[in-house]
Amino acid sequence: MSETRSFEQASRHIRENLSRHISKYDSMLGEDDSGESEGDEEINDKIVDELLSHYRNADTKFIVSARQLLKTALQSTSCLICIETIRKTDGIWTCETCYASLHLNCVLKWSKDSIFMLKQQQEEDPEKNIQLCWSCPNCRTTYTPKETPSKYLCYCGKQVDPKFDPWLNPHSCGEKCQKRLKPECKHKCVLLCHPGPCPPCPQMVTVTCYCAKSTPSVKRCSASNWSCSTTCGTLLACGSHTCPEVCHPGPCPPCSKSSTQSCACGKMAEPRACSAPVWKCGTKCGKKLTCGHHVCDYICHEQGDCPPCPLSLVRHCPCGKSDYKLPCVQATPTCGDTCGKLLSCGNHYCTERCHRGNCPSCIQMVKKTCRCGSKSKDVQCSKQFSCDIKCKKIRDCRKHPCNKKCCSGDCAPCENMCGKSLNCKNHKCTSRCHQGACYPCNKQTEVSCACGHTKIKVPCGKENNTKPPKCRQLCEAKSKCHHKEQVQHMCHFGKCPKCKQICGKERSCGHTCPEPCHDNVLVKVERKEKPVGPWEERGDEYVVKKLPCSPCPIPVPVPCLGQHEIADFPCHNSKPTSCFRNCGRKLACTNHTCERPCHRVRQAVDEVSAGINCKKCGRDCQIARPEGCDHPCQLGCHPGPCQSCDVNIKLNCHCSLVTMFIKCGILTAKMTDEEIEELTCCKDQCPKLMSCGHRCIRTCHSGPCSPAEECKKKIKMTCPCKRIKQDDRCYNLTVNNLERNLSCDKECQKIKEEESKRKISEKSNIEVDILAKEEAERFEKSLEGRGKKKKKNKKIEEIEEESFYDKNKIYVISLAVLVVVVLGYFISQ
Repeated sequence: MSETRSFEQASRHIRENLSRHISKYDSMLGEDDSGESEGDEEINDKIVDELLSHYRNADTKFIVSARQLLKTALQSTSCLICIETIRKTDGIWTCETCYASLHLNCVLKWSKDSIFMLKQQQEEDPEKNIQLCWSCPNCRTTYTPKETPSKYLCYCGKQVDPKFDPWLNPHSCGEKCQKRLKPECKHKCVLLCHPGPCPPCPQMVTVTCYCAKSTPSVKRCSASNWSCSTTCGTLLACGSHTCPEVCHPGPCPPCSKSSTQSCACGKMAEPRACSAPVWKCGTKCGKKLTCGHHVCDYICHEQGDCPPCPLSLVRHCPCGKSDYKLPCVQATPTCGDTCGKLLSCGNHYCTERCHRGNCPSCIQMVKKTCRCGSKSKDVQCSKQFSCDIKCKKIRDCRKHPCNKKCCSGDCAPCENMCGKSLNCKNHKCTSRCHQGACYPCNKQTEVSCACGHTKIKVPCGKENNTKPPKCRQLCEAKSKCHHKEQVQHMCHFGKCPKCKQICGKERSCGHTCPEPCHDNVLVKVERKEKPVGPWEERGDEYVVKKLPCSPCPIPVPVPCLGQHEIADFPCHNSKPTSCFRNCGRKLACTNHTCERPCHRVRQAVDEVSAGINCKKCGRDCQIARPEGCDHPCQLGCHPGPCQSCDVNIKLNCHCSLVTMFIKCGILTAKMTDEEIEELTCCKDQCPKLMSCGHRCIRTCHSGPCSPAEECKKKIKMTCPCKRIKQDDRCYNLTVNNLERNLSCDKECQKIKEEESKRKISEKSNIEVDILAKEEAERFEKSLEGRGKKKKKNKKIEEIEEESFYDKNKIYVISLAVLVVVVLGYFISQ
């Protein structure tokens, strides 16, 4: 019962954790449809508040504007053109007025389309003066075509294509902003490259008020312009009154007082503002000019003489070549010369006589090439020549040809409507024909829950991929199982979820079924008839059936076969089984236990000894061998001590002349050093040499050989010349420290001198023979040369070939002498 109670507690704990997790997940799904949770808004508000924390006391219009723009920049996560989320690695463009971030590619398409629409309007109505520009989709700030963005810049505009760094704000270069602050001052922004506007300047400066009457005070640079709240008192432009306004920025307003002021001509007088004493009444002067024929046409000019009549001054003919000074009542004549003015073509001059009005069109015939450069023709200079060849170039849409006659190469943008299906698959693109992908559909559709109580708006085309909104209404479907009431759950699509309540039916064993409800279970139905062909193949068929309760899984304590432990088994399978541990009963070897998995032991003497069906020990003997023995025991695993090792070991004797075979047990037995010495002795004489150089006189032994004082070897000694000879014992020479070589006496010295004299005389005789031989050879050669000249027609006698000794006689004799000298030297030593 205690085990059942702990199992139920663990199950209850798991269900509680699961319910908490599901409730947390549901609360996460309850965020706003904009995709930003209330927590994110609070975080953005905290960031802006911390950034502007030092400006709380100076809540000016600049700080309010900066707060709103910074908050907008932090919250702008989607492009207003394509309504897609702006990723951290996308190229963006930021408006300089509202600081809204948009995709760079979207802005390029937006600007091109805007300029194209204006060009079309200009072509349809050329009289309208339409200025080509494009505007920001958010604040409608206008930009010129030259201001169209072409590069992806960071927020401060210093780095092109800024790389994404997870430690920096996305689209930021990570360096100081360094932009000029607003209101403009001499300081720069010291924040890192950031979205939105730069905050007002926080530097402290010493400034005076607008009227400069009060003493200077310390103010923030962003709020350096301040009013002292006293009357300005500056003399106004009228020169009579002073400024009554409170200390204010900029120039003083005009004087607000009024007085009677006359117009410039003095015809009218009326009360007017003191700040505008000079005014005109708007009527013509009307006075007679000095010519007496015309009146002054100037409007209300200053009093005095009117300007002279313009017709009485020097006048020019229409072509400007002749000057005339005529009465003002006489018209200006033509001079009769050629006009000579440059015509509108810019290449020829007018050939008519001096005339009034505009010059006629140029009628000179010139050879002109059409705009496309395909044909040439002689036409009037004032006319434009164009051919009938249609341009076959592809327009900017890369789909339609130009087809304009005599096109100069600057083909106009494609005017066809795109007509492609948008990504929503419901509408078509209404923009002009273009390259690349179309703008996403900007319409919205509604997605509702199963009961229709909860609805959300999503972009068109995403209604099929958008998960329906989470409905808070409970499902009202009735239970279809044996339980009276089903678990309450929220509104959902399709069938109600499977009943997860415990079955609770009582079994024959007395336990209740703890499995989840299995009254309505989908079971796959096997078809009895096989399909004839692939056209008759159908999908798997499932049928809802009521399944019987599964075998009782309630745990019941059951001992194992070997009585090692008591384990819990399901009630339907509560039979003794093996616990798969080793048997553990002691075997007959008394060294090991039975390693057979848990089994029933038969005919065991007691609860510790092994039975007849336990696994027999088949291991080798593991008793430690005597020191020096590396051979395993041949008896296998057995109780008690091991027998003596009978393995023969091959050893060398002390002198290494004889190989001996000795049993390992004898060697590893405890013996004295004398016994070991005698065991490894071969009984032969030691072959090693003593320090004197003779063989050791002892039998095979270990350690050093006998000393040289015991050597009885007979030694023969001679002098260097081998004349004096003597015998002695080795130990006598060693003990008495005698030399082992005899020295020569006077007789030996006398013999050496005689031998050296004899060798010198032989050497001199050999040299004389060599010189004589060479002289004879030279003489023979001289005779042979003379005989050849006298007897040209005689046959050349055959010359016997000289032997090796004759050819190298000199070298052989020299080598022999050298050998004799060397031997004499060694003998004398």
